[in-house]
Amino acid sequence: MTSFARDIRPLFRDVDVEHMKNFGLDLSDYDQVKGSSQTILNLVSSRDDQVRMPPPPDPPWTANQIDLLKQWIRDDFPV
Repeated sequence: MTSFARDIRPLFRDVDVEHMKNFGLDLSDYDQVKGSSQTILNLVSSRDDQVRMPPPPDPPWTANQIDLLKQWIRDDFPV
């Protein structure tokens, strides 16, 4: 089973956390990530450089990272 603390929070680099705070989303906060999980999944899954997270020049998330987020959602957001 996945865990926010062990598996999901480490996916978000400190720079990602700081960047998204500018948009009112704290990626280090369990409740905010849970509540925005579908939006986050859409952003990290996007291959459109205009909307994807993290934005260029950073590389997009790997398939394994995206799958881990999907699994956490399927597992019903364990802490």
